Amino acid sequence: MAKASIMIVEDEGVVSIDIRNILRRSGYDIAAVAFLGEEAVKKAEEAHPDLVLMDIGLRGEIDGIEAAKMIRKRCQIPVVFLTGFADENTLAKAREADPSGFIIKPIDEEELRKTIEEALSE
Repeated sequence: MAKASIMIVEDEGVVSIDIRNILRRSGYDIAAVAFLGEEAVKKAEEAHPDLVLMDIGLRGEIDGIEAAKMIRKRCQIPVVFLTGFADENTLAKAREADPSGFIIKPIDEEELRKTIEEALSE
């Protein structure tokens, strides 16, 4: 069975490295890493990963929610949101992107693995 490839979209370098390490320990391939929403859309189109882990609060012209909507529309790739902002308004707006799940920061390794497995099995 081939390893799933996952793209990480996270604008905090330390968090991005932590996620990469968790994914590698869990046996996943890293398809791409992006720090901005615009960059995430482009890299998703190029790498076509099996799943995207997307930070909601990205800097740049488009946030993680808009980037996720574009990726879902153009590439039909499942997206799991990462967020430190768990308020109801943010989550309601994020649900418009039809995510496959949410992970609240700080990231719990077991929760991340479980959420990824569920998203990949959809």
